[in-house]
Amino acid sequence: MEKNWIQASKEPKLTFYEKTMPYFNNRHLVEMLAIRTNWNVDKANEFIRPKLENLYDPFLFNDMAKAVDRIEKAFENCEKILVYGDYDVDGTTAVALVYSFLKEIYPFNIFYYVPDRYTEGYGVSFKGVDYAQEKGCSLIIALDCGIKDNSKIEYANYKGIDFIICDHHTPGDELPKAVAVLDAKRSDNTYPFNELSGCGVGFKFMQAVCQHKNIPFDKLLKYIDLTAVSIGSDIVPIVDENRILAYYGLKKLNGEEFYYNSQKYKFEPLPCFNAIKKEAKLESKTISMTDSVFTIGPRINAAGRIHLGRDAVRLLTTKDILEAEKFAKEISDFNQKRKNLDRNITTEALKKLSLDENNDKKFSTIVYGENWHKGVVGIVASRLTETFYRPTIVFTKIGDILTGSARSVSDFNLYEALDSCREYLTAFGGHKFAAGLNLKFENFNAFEQKFEEYVKNHILPSQRNPEIRIEREIDFKSLNENFYNKLKEFEPFGPENPEPIFCTRNVTDMGSKIVGSDKKHLRLEVVDNTGIPKIGIAFGKADFYDKIKNKQPFDICYTLDYNEFNGIASVQLVIKDIKI
Repeated sequence: MEKNWIQASKEPKLTFYEKTMPYFNNRHLVEMLAIRTNWNVDKANEFIRPKLENLYDPFLFNDMAKAVDRIEKAFENCEKILVYGDYDVDGTTAVALVYSFLKEIYPFNIFYYVPDRYTEGYGVSFKGVDYAQEKGCSLIIALDCGIKDNSKIEYANYKGIDFIICDHHTPGDELPKAVAVLDAKRSDNTYPFNELSGCGVGFKFMQAVCQHKNIPFDKLLKYIDLTAVSIGSDIVPIVDENRILAYYGLKKLNGEEFYYNSQKYKFEPLPCFNAIKKEAKLESKTISMTDSVFTIGPRINAAGRIHLGRDAVRLLTTKDILEAEKFAKEISDFNQKRKNLDRNITTEALKKLSLDENNDKKFSTIVYGENWHKGVVGIVASRLTETFYRPTIVFTKIGDILTGSARSVSDFNLYEALDSCREYLTAFGGHKFAAGLNLKFENFNAFEQKFEEYVKNHILPSQRNPEIRIEREIDFKSLNENFYNKLKEFEPFGPENPEPIFCTRNVTDMGSKIVGSDKKHLRLEVVDNTGIPKIGIAFGKADFYDKIKNKQPFDICYTLDYNEFNGIASVQLVIKDIKI
């Protein structure tokens, strides 16, 4: 499907920024910074140089004082505490962070629990509450879940077990009756930023504990690499406080020096990440957010998808490198099994959709397979979204309930679409871009019809075609090492701070080749109108080979990478699209 190239930015007020920020002497980067910070000099400085000192006071959260008072009471009374979290990357990193930190200051009465995706499902479970009772726990800290588990919280209250909820999902009409509910998406929210990951909310809770008990902040910073992985994997905006946590989390993940209150720190990555890097052959590479999202995150996720989420927490919390390497190998094997299931189920789903003669006329994609593996339906939904570019739900059957995973496109609000169909759902939750839902089999057709109708009536024409937002047109003369180094100051990239895509028009082939074991990729060698040659890689675009070899000019859009080929290091183009 052809993609629209959209110019993302307008002409900047260059003279303003050249005066106030002279170290940005490149027109294109000045423009990008201007657009992303709305021409606010203070914001621009904070964006380029995020500081840990600029993290918000955690006590700005509603109920934070109540949460800290309750955990302090637990410490004083030697109560047993259960750290409970979801089985995905965000949930397991959150459990690992809170459990590991509390274990240092309260070593004997801390347990953790991650529900089974298949027998318990998402969120707080009755079985989990029963486990807490069996262990003698009188306090449960729920991470990345709990905000809509009102009945489970009431069940715990009946058993004399208190809850502190640390969540970032949208609440229902009524908050659970917990001792404290830390969620910046509450309607009465007082916290300045409402897009933290679940692990990020757990981090803020532990930051509050540090402040309350006068614990040095560096004890918590030892676990900040967990927040970076959660932020990338949960697709939350990498702006504001998330940018700070991701920026320093990646530094920790790479064992780099950083400063806090003028003091220098240098921590080694947690043993789990060293083990995953070794397993993924990333030991000699500086880990980027892209590596975290596409290499580290899927391995952690695979534990909960294929086996048990607690396998991931076991890896994330071990302090023994040999044990970490053993666990990393296990979840890597789970990840390979996940890839095979993903590929097979995607093929089956595409075949089912091809048999629907009305498929091309629809505004949404809904597909169901009775025996599809629940652990990969979310990934399959993402694949189908890429293929058809429509809000997508993939269902499988667990007992007499259909359970589905949904993915959105562009800026279409998936959560609101599901909320409009709540009469047919037994449960649902999530956010704008991704969600999970359950319904009875007999309601499937009615739900499918209403969801399709809602999407048809609410999706905008601009949201129905994939777009590539071009930062601006540029010539190869500008693409030097200095430009690339300045560009890296905008990292880490992600939602609301996307990696900039540039466009160069009228380039000409000068020796491009088809590469890859499957012969699906292009190694581009092109020259632009300034006479400067560049090398690029175009994944999955071997079909363009015959079209560009005729020496006719064509347009490319791309991101930038630094590559070493035949002993020569240079700025490389990573091609996103080609237009002839």
